[in-house]
Amino acid sequence: MSLSKPQRSAFVDGLRAGAPHLLVIAPFGILFGVVATETGLPLAQVMGFTVFIVAGAAQFTALQLLNDGAPLLIIIATALAVNLRMAMYSAGLVPHFGSLPLRTRAVAAYLCIDQSFAASAYQYEQHPEMTVREKAAFFFGVALCLVPVWYGSTLAGALAGQGIPDSFALDFALPITFIALIAPALRTRPHVAAAVSAIVLSLLLRGLPYNTGLLVAGIAAMMVGAETERRLARAEKAS
Repeated sequence: MSLSKPQRSAFVDGLRAGAPHLLVIAPFGILFGVVATETGLPLAQVMGFTVFIVAGAAQFTALQLLNDGAPLLIIIATALAVNLRMAMYSAGLVPHFGSLPLRTRAVAAYLCIDQSFAASAYQYEQHPEMTVREKAAFFFGVALCLVPVWYGSTLAGALAGQGIPDSFALDFALPITFIALIAPALRTRPHVAAAVSAIVLSLLLRGLPYNTGLLVAGIAAMMVGAETERRLARAEKAS
């Protein structure tokens, strides 16, 4: 399907918005490939993780739990909990993509990663005049800039295996990625309350087995954020 000139322009804008994230996507993917190989997974399974899940944080979590010998139910539940944010991302995109054909929305759902959602949400907020198809073009521009690199870097890491020295410290990519995504979004008190709660509870509960403290912290943080927003709305209505 050919794109109109505004759609092509939006797609290119998406590519540009996604490009800076390559600085962390590439080492992140390499790191996952290396770690997965060291865990003992064959190349096909490493790439299956990457292609079918497309969720680095959940993939690392599952790998760590596999290494720890956690029960399968715990691994699945924890990985799903880590990826609960994707459900919120999808809900956030519904007002923008709701009128698109089902096949387009299905592809967008697969390509909805932290970076494609964050960049798109910011773009839509700054440019509310964009049409639905321009918004989709921008989203796909961001995603197609990043997802193929995620595949390729994971493959490179898996092939390199233990040949990458520890001194490269590629594990910096994971925390930096989420700091870069989350920090600009902390613009309201509910957001800050949820983030602070998640940090504090994660530290307090770090001793729980199989990293289940993260599950508890994540759920509690969402409750804190929702309750803070509810109280602020009630106070604003009463004033």
